[in-house]
Amino acid sequence: MTSTRTPAVPGTDIRLVLADVDGTLVTKDKILTPRAIRAVARLRERGILFTITSGRPPKGMKMVIDPLEISEPIAGFNGGMMVRPDFTVIEARTLPADTARRVIGIIRDHKADPWVYNGNDWIVSNSEAPHVAREQWTVKFPPVVGKVDEKLDQVVKITGVSDDLALMKRLEHDLQQALGDTASAALSQPYYVDVTNRDANKGGVVMTLERLLGIPAAQMVTLGDQPNDVLMFRKSGMSIAMGQASAEVQAQATHVSTSCEEEGFANGIEKYVLGDA
Repeated sequence: MTSTRTPAVPGTDIRLVLADVDGTLVTKDKILTPRAIRAVARLRERGILFTITSGRPPKGMKMVIDPLEISEPIAGFNGGMMVRPDFTVIEARTLPADTARRVIGIIRDHKADPWVYNGNDWIVSNSEAPHVAREQWTVKFPPVVGKVDEKLDQVVKITGVSDDLALMKRLEHDLQQALGDTASAALSQPYYVDVTNRDANKGGVVMTLERLLGIPAAQMVTLGDQPNDVLMFRKSGMSIAMGQASAEVQAQATHVSTSCEEEGFANGIEKYVLGDA
């Protein structure tokens, strides 16, 4: 554990659980299991609040918001947009247009495909490009096909996409080097690197929830599986990595659960939050 915060104690100090969605709350096939639903219900029975954060657009999380009956603020776009469960916007953090244009150029220079999320629109240049169909199935709404760099006044997130995983790690590194502290760039999946406002990252989500709900970050538990989840691990009192996470991600967490295919979310909640034997 790298956090300097005093660890939360299962069943006593914990007041809020914040979970990543893809690869954490749901399986690789985007299934929310009955056991995961029951784990969230048990949190509420203990008086522990529950909410989610994801690189997805807010409305792309409806498939988990409804069955989990989430009532707390939800963080879409890795914290770029905080919304209520009915999708009314609490606050949004956008990228400056010149930064957005620069990011698109860097992604193209690396031969990756840029996607732009401008307000409520997901814009792609080619609907047949890798991962577009899968992403549409995941978020349950289609992209707008057009020029991704045509309208950059309300950009909440830009995603670089490629199945060349070594290239994606280079792209993440090069974006971080080029942008410095002017924006946040991190892998959200091995084939996605997300760029958002510098204050729109999952560590920022923890601090925003602390401000909105009045719950100290030290009394929060975070769960995730990707490098961009490490930022929220570092801010919260306890963190749980999924079993399929890389060794680097696991090393940053307080605990490691089983994989998302082996009920990693439910196992983590039951063992480390609820204190089940």
